[in-house]
Amino acid sequence: MTANHPLLATLRAIVGDANVLTEGDLSAWELDWRKRERGHALAVVRPASTDEVAQVIKACAAAGVSMVPQGGNTGMVVGSTPDASGTQVVLSLTRMHRIRKLDAANLTVTVDAGCVLQSIQEACEAQGFLFPLSLAAEGSCTIGGNLGTNAGGTQVVRYGNTRELCLGLEVVTAQGDVWNGLTGLRKDNTGYDLRHLFIGSEGTLGVITGAVMKLYPMPAAQLTAFAAVPSLDAAVALLGLAHKHLHAGLTGFEVMGQFALSLVVKHFPQQRVPFWQESPYCVVMEASDNETEAHARAVFERLLEAAMEQGCVTDAVVAENMAQAKALWHIRESIPLAQAQEGLNIKHDISIAVSSIPEFVRQTDAALEAAFPGARLVNYGHLGDGNLHYNVQAPAGDDAEAFLRDQEKPINALVYDAVDRFGGSISAEHGIGSLKRDKLEAHKSPIALGLMRSIKQALDPHNLMNPGRVLR
Repeated sequence: MTANHPLLATLRAIVGDANVLTEGDLSAWELDWRKRERGHALAVVRPASTDEVAQVIKACAAAGVSMVPQGGNTGMVVGSTPDASGTQVVLSLTRMHRIRKLDAANLTVTVDAGCVLQSIQEACEAQGFLFPLSLAAEGSCTIGGNLGTNAGGTQVVRYGNTRELCLGLEVVTAQGDVWNGLTGLRKDNTGYDLRHLFIGSEGTLGVITGAVMKLYPMPAAQLTAFAAVPSLDAAVALLGLAHKHLHAGLTGFEVMGQFALSLVVKHFPQQRVPFWQESPYCVVMEASDNETEAHARAVFERLLEAAMEQGCVTDAVVAENMAQAKALWHIRESIPLAQAQEGLNIKHDISIAVSSIPEFVRQTDAALEAAFPGARLVNYGHLGDGNLHYNVQAPAGDDAEAFLRDQEKPINALVYDAVDRFGGSISAEHGIGSLKRDKLEAHKSPIALGLMRSIKQALDPHNLMNPGRVLR
C-alpha cells in the first residue's frame, strides 16, 4: 500500500485533502499512549460530521480496507492504533467536538463523540449541571473513546461507569448506515437495547459518533478527606462506614499503597503527601452534599470519628477549600505518571468483589514476592467499586526493559490465575484491545466468547472494524 492507493482520492473527496494524512509525523495516531507499540497507517482520516463518517466507512468497506476508530488515543491496551501493515485507515473523530444540545428538564447533554471529556464537564458546569465522569486523562480523552471502552474513573462508586451514564447513541455501522438512537429516554422496552452492544465494544462493531449522557444538579458542597489506614481490611471497613454515614453522598473512594505514594514523593517532590511514611495504605474519599458545606463537614467528621474509634483510620485530614481538595486528588492522579517516570512496568486493571480484595492482595503479594524476588508492587485504585490497578515494577536497579520482556508473561499468568480464583475480571475499565486479547481466551467463558463472536459476525461480517482487537 502506498500514498497512491486509489481509496485515498475518494477519502480526500469526502473530508478534504487536509484531513487525509499520509505523510509526516503521524505518531500522535500511530503510537499507543503507553508507547508499547507503533503501527503504520495507510492514512489518518479526520471526518467532521456523522455523514462524513458514514461516507468514509462505505468507501473503505467497498475497497475492503479495515478501519481503526480513534478518539484521544489515551487507551491502555493498544486498542486504537493501527497495526504495522500500512493497510489500515485510522478514523480519528477529534474534529467532531460539538456539544449538540443541553436539555435541562431532561437532565441530559447530547454530544459529538470527539468531544474531550473535560470540555463536556466544563460546558455542563457553566449551565449549573454536573457531568460526573472523571478520570486522569480527561483533558485529552474523548467521550466516544470513553464509551467504546466503558471507562470508569474516580466517581463510579456513586454514578457508575460510562455505560450507566449513557441514555442513547448515534452509531455508524460497519456497512456505513447511521443508526440514530439519540432519544434520551430512560425507559424504552422495545426489544434489544442496542446501545449496550456498542458501549465497551472498542470500535469492533461500529463507530460511535454521538451520545446522550445523563446530567445531575451541581451539589451544594463537595468535601475531600485523606486518611491513613493500617491495612486493606481497615480500608474495606472504612468503606462500609462511609456508605453507612454518607449514603448516596459518597462519590469517590480510592486506595493507595505506600510504595505507590513513595513514587509520587520521589518524582513529584513539590507535592505534599500526608501520612505515607507511617501507614501501609492511604485512602482519599469524596462526599457530595445537597444541603450545605457545614452539613457535609459535620457528617464527614462524624464518619471519621467513628472510623478512628473502630481503629480503621489512624489519622486523617479534611480539605478546607477547593484548592486543598484538588491537591489531595492530584496525589492519587499522579501515581500512574510517577510510575511511568520510574520506568517500564506491568499493568493490571483488575476487579474483585470488595470483600475479597484484602485476601486477594495478601495471597498474590506473597506469591509474586516468592516467584520474583525484589519486584515492587504498585497497588492503588478504585476500592469503592472493587477495581485495583495492581501493577508490578522491576526490582530497583534492574533493567526495566529486560524485566518486562522476560517476566511479563509469567507475572500476568500468576496475577490473572489469582483473579480467576477470586471470581474477578482481568479488565475492569481499560478494555481488552490487542494487549489482552489472547488472555481473554484463557479467562473468559467459552460460551460468552462464542456469543461475542456471533455478534461480531452479524454486525461486521467482513471483519473491517478494528480487526484483531478484543477477539481473534
